[in-house]
Amino acid sequence: MDSQVRHRLNCRLCSNSAVELVVKLEPIPPQEIYFDNEEQAKKVERFPVDVYMCKLCGHVQQLDILNSEALWSDYTYYSANAKGMIEHFEKVVEDIISTYKPPIGSLVIDVGSNDGSLLKPFKRSGFEVLGIDPAKEIAELANSHGIPTIPELFTQELAELIKKEHGSAEVITAFNSYAHADDLKDLTLGIKHLLKKDGIFVFEVQYLLDVIQKMLIGTIFHEHMSHHSLTPLKIFLEEMGLTIIKVERLNIQHGSLIGVVKKTESAAEIDRSVKNLLSLEKKENLTDISLMENFNNRLLGIRREVKVLVSDWKNKGYKIAAYGAARSGQTLISQLGFEGVIEYILDDNPDKVFKYPGGEGIQVLPTKELYKRKPDIVIILAWVHSQRIIEQHKDFIEDGGQFVVVSPDIRVI
Repeated sequence: MDSQVRHRLNCRLCSNSAVELVVKLEPIPPQEIYFDNEEQAKKVERFPVDVYMCKLCGHVQQLDILNSEALWSDYTYYSANAKGMIEHFEKVVEDIISTYKPPIGSLVIDVGSNDGSLLKPFKRSGFEVLGIDPAKEIAELANSHGIPTIPELFTQELAELIKKEHGSAEVITAFNSYAHADDLKDLTLGIKHLLKKDGIFVFEVQYLLDVIQKMLIGTIFHEHMSHHSLTPLKIFLEEMGLTIIKVERLNIQHGSLIGVVKKTESAAEIDRSVKNLLSLEKKENLTDISLMENFNNRLLGIRREVKVLVSDWKNKGYKIAAYGAARSGQTLISQLGFEGVIEYILDDNPDKVFKYPGGEGIQVLPTKELYKRKPDIVIILAWVHSQRIIEQHKDFIEDGGQFVVVSPDIRVI
């Protein structure tokens, strides 16, 4: 275990050692890694995903860090397969081009580029593009699809090499990957080094206020090392010589934040959205530790509720399945109390069907098995798509089946 995980002792943003455990969670195996048999899946080691809060700056984060080999090898999350993500990226790119007007032909870099889905609309619009992603198999796929991608972790050292070979970038993006870096200072300084004087850095992260208000337990897994909010992030970026000039909240992934950043010397005008969101965070006491303590208490309440439900299902002899071989699946199973009850998971992803995610060794089967096997209860692990899944399978409900929605509360449909 020591070779795969380490526990940092200070805040990722302000380096202060006054970090306090606020949500104690069950250890889980790395996600998005699938195996050919149940035995292999069950042998996968589990690692902590406990949540901490810095009492100085208010940043919420995980301090148990898996090494990159454990996190990114055999990774199976593809942006193009996530429902609505392609459309979301296309709109983001359209907004960036129309609002900030980067010169056609200039360089756009995506940090944590995955399969290149965000860079494709930039390339179609005439920009030079470059992706960086540590998941080697996915980077190879992006390269084969015409999106040049470096299969490495982004660092200041790599930024220097890229600048020598490609020059500075007009636009740098980091969508979700800005929550995936342990050494956020090194990552940010690398981005700043690569950015042109008047260039923009655009990031998207899951937004802490939404995580808390909507009980988005499914967002807590090893890749999500930071659960960002604007107040501590603004201070951190300013110390790096960067300024957030605009923010926008979106409902993608049930609650995300997009931030636009410029070098401080070029940040002449700051949009009112920044001030408004800072005011909201102050009103909600988002940097106060009591908010996370309340989140933890609500989680304990959900666990008690699930325990009663599971006991009732077992007494009635119900057959229980799950829907969605989601990245957050094992988080939901472990943290909400569904261990030992799910017989199989329904999903149509060809990279996952008939395989076994690390954890309990629950096999993934095609969704058509829903009507063949007719389980009594189906727990929706793909929580982001709960509404769509229920609408697609009204016949299952009309035939007496029940779906269980896990966010923001446990609901039996």
